[in-house]
Amino acid sequence: MPRWKELPSELPERERQLIVLLRRLKDRSGLGLAALAARTGYSRSSWERYLNGKQPVPLAAVEKLAQVCGADPTPLLVLHEVAAEVRETRPAPASGEQPAPEEPDPSPAGPESASAGPEPESEPSPAPEGPRAPRLVPVRYGLPAAVVAVGLAFGGGLLAGGGGDGDGRAAAAQTYGPGRTYDCEFSRKDGGVYAGHSVSREVLLDTNASGRDVVEAQCLLRRHGFDPGAVDGLYGPSAKAAVRDFQTARKLVADGIVGPDTWGELRR
Repeated sequence: MPRWKELPSELPERERQLIVLLRRLKDRSGLGLAALAARTGYSRSSWERYLNGKQPVPLAAVEKLAQVCGADPTPLLVLHEVAAEVRETRPAPASGEQPAPEEPDPSPAGPESASAGPEPESEPSPAPEGPRAPRLVPVRYGLPAAVVAVGLAFGGGLLAGGGGDGDGRAAAAQTYGPGRTYDCEFSRKDGGVYAGHSVSREVLLDTNASGRDVVEAQCLLRRHGFDPGAVDGLYGPSAKAAVRDFQTARKLVADGIVGPDTWGELRR
């Protein structure tokens, strides 16, 4: 199956996160870039640039994509705000330094058929974005909010990882925190493998996440032969590196973020 291109290495982490989530949202919708262009007012070539990290995604485009795909735009808008703040605080290029010109890219931007056809010339152009509204939440608080909000959006509200069954209640009674490690007790249920800490298949895990969902992912990584470091419920560099290796081995997008596709492979 065709794969998304690797994002530029110099892309800031939060902007990378945002683009990965937008890609997943597009993939889940089943829309190609041409269809997305027709429904959002942003051209096919614009979406190609946005979703490959060649150009920052406008706030209005994020909102349009969420609306077209039937998703709550709020968590993505929060993450966009955080990414924009990081971008604004990055040092400016050295005096006289010019950015390299963008090379034309004939290949498709993502996993869709090349038969999408040319974008219509009559496609409306979106109105330019006005000045950004004053930030309601300081960025130091906005970042955790973004991670939690995005987890809610893609986990269907299952940040606790429990699906409402007995296993979820048992996991909820466990206390998780720094300085502890946890055992992995594997069992198979409904065609999936579980380690006794969470039944999640949707919760989004990334750097600085913590709790029983992280413990579950760490246990499952070990079961598949990938070392996440200590099984301590803290999603740090070792866990992220193990997830990237696992994703590469399973031919997934190797972004180091545990989402629905990665959970599905971990539960095998």
